[in-house]
Amino acid sequence: MSELFPTYRSPWETDDQALLRAHAAEFFRKEATPNQERWAAQHQVDREFWTKAGAAGLLCLDLPEEYGGGGGNFGHEAIVQQELVYAHDTAFAFSVHSTIVAHYIATYATEEQKQRWLPKCASGDNVLAIAMTEPGTGSDLQSVRTTAVRDGDDYVVNGSKTFISNASHCDLLVIVVKTDPSQGAKGLSLLVAETQDLPGFERGRVLHKIGQHGQDTRELSFVDMRVPAANLLGGVEGQGFVQLMNQLQRERLIIGIAGVAMAEAAVAETIRYAKERHAFGQSVFNFQNTKFLLAECKTEVLAGKTLMDHCIQRHIDGTLDATTASMAKLWGTDKQCEIVDRCLQVFGGYGYIMEYPIAQMYAAARVQKIYGGTNEIMKELISRTL
Repeated sequence: MSELFPTYRSPWETDDQALLRAHAAEFFRKEATPNQERWAAQHQVDREFWTKAGAAGLLCLDLPEEYGGGGGNFGHEAIVQQELVYAHDTAFAFSVHSTIVAHYIATYATEEQKQRWLPKCASGDNVLAIAMTEPGTGSDLQSVRTTAVRDGDDYVVNGSKTFISNASHCDLLVIVVKTDPSQGAKGLSLLVAETQDLPGFERGRVLHKIGQHGQDTRELSFVDMRVPAANLLGGVEGQGFVQLMNQLQRERLIIGIAGVAMAEAAVAETIRYAKERHAFGQSVFNFQNTKFLLAECKTEVLAGKTLMDHCIQRHIDGTLDATTASMAKLWGTDKQCEIVDRCLQVFGGYGYIMEYPIAQMYAAARVQKIYGGTNEIMKELISRTL
């Protein structure tokens, strides 16, 4: 629930979604907020947290009910993401699983695969991840070197991926592979690996990141790993780049939504701290510099909320274009980093101590301008429409 704007309600938010917001807020504050330090120490959320979230009805809410989903729309996903951030969580990669990867399967898998895989995704029994980035390849996806060579009824996969969220827990992994290395982007395909007891699949080291310490981000490697040819998403080789581009709008929008939500949480946390902290015989909040800084930040958060609401409504309506999604990601994450940084300054030395949520936010925010396509790539995409 919005602490900063208690009477604010998004124009797309229904009564049903308002109830979901209250439910998600209570769940995450009870089940996620108290566990941040422990999850950071173990570099992953508890495996059973996924099934708890599934049992609470918080996963795959905009998938059709026939596949175990909630039958809702993108607004349901946005609400869960916002409430997760308001609860000061930086560990649970909800959006990777629910908002992003589940929809690759829902959109491109066969009917039998949807029936077999998606209900377990909604329950949390299947954890999802996607493997795009490689040690030498970031935003330039057409340069991936992981190969999948057809051999009878299987593909034989060789290569490595890095920066993979949910890598420790993932049961289903969507892998960006080259099925025809001679074709550049036209040689890309998406292949789903069922990772349990899969020969040739190896989870590499846990990556020690600046922030998001409780998220299980790892390297993955594939050595002569055999994946059924039937697990080729879309059933036709060479469709991977188009599939990625069609789904990246969801990813970029949810990143922007999370960015503005964290900025909002940071301002609320800073207001509370500034009113409690005293210096020179008065609360820090009473200094004009503090009040003016927070007034500016609150105003920018409201501007960000309205931008995200515009994009969410367009996504619900099916009219969100790639350029506008890129704008949401660019603006939301730039402002996230800027506002969290300004808020941290109010905390003084305590803002540099990781036990404080503002420090965790600061450390977690920086990657938002990198993943989902760097913000420099967002500017390039937006500039093509000028």
